[in-house]
Amino acid sequence: MQTIQTIEEIKKKFKDEWVLMEVFEKDELGQTKSGKVIAHSKNRDDTYAALKKTMGVHTLHFYTGEIPEKGYAVAFPGF
Repeated sequence: MQTIQTIEEIKKKFKDEWVLMEVFEKDELGQTKSGKVIAHSKNRDDTYAALKKTMGVHTLHFYTGEIPEKGYAVAFPGF
């Protein structure tokens, strides 16, 4: 059974990975505070595949790596 973790804990544990999590707690501004990791991977398609199986579950899908500076572009290969 997965444990409930904060966003900060998840970002540290799954550095530079795509994460799909079930949301359990939000702050007063509606930002996700904590939840359970459903799937994580260096490959975004793996987490998209897991997302298809989460019908009816409140989820958050995000990347834990560095966001490029303004003026740079990123391309992800579609294997």
